[in-house]
Amino acid sequence: MNLRVIGLAAVVVFTTLLPLAASAGPAGGPAGRAGPDAPRAVPQAPVIQKSGNGDVRAVERCGPALTSRDGIEAQTCVLTENGDTWGRTYYRNASGEELRSVLSLMGPGGRTVQSHCAVRDGAERGSCETPRERSAGKPARYWAVAEFAGSADGTGPLLLRSGSNSAAPSAS
Repeated sequence: MNLRVIGLAAVVVFTTLLPLAASAGPAGGPAGRAGPDAPRAVPQAPVIQKSGNGDVRAVERCGPALTSRDGIEAQTCVLTENGDTWGRTYYRNASGEELRSVLSLMGPGGRTVQSHCAVRDGAERGSCETPRERSAGKPARYWAVAEFAGSADGTGPLLLRSGSNSAAPSAS
């Protein structure tokens, strides 16, 4: 089979399942779990960043801020500025160990850019970004996903998945 067809099919399936996976909570935990260990989500509206003189710098479209029971907090965004698009995830790691994160920016035409980031343990917030790419279409056609693995070499279990277009979990 043609690799492009397989890649396109994978993107379609991923796009369809991502909101469901995000609303069920982080991987590794029971789906639909309620109670104090349940992931928290706060829906975020697009944010326009401005420079000191008031000029528009970047438009940031973010998914909800999520917290895993393992102590990882993350929010993933797609940013656009001056015809460039890139992904960014904000995180805090209180898990007690250094982790690994993979941030993927996906766009029109099957375009994907990835960054691998070391996620140090501690109370300080950090961020990871993909390289900036020339935009190929409207910003709404881009999305980003960050996955945090349970070891510094990335071979541990998936602890949290955060997406730029994730739906907030609905109250039940």
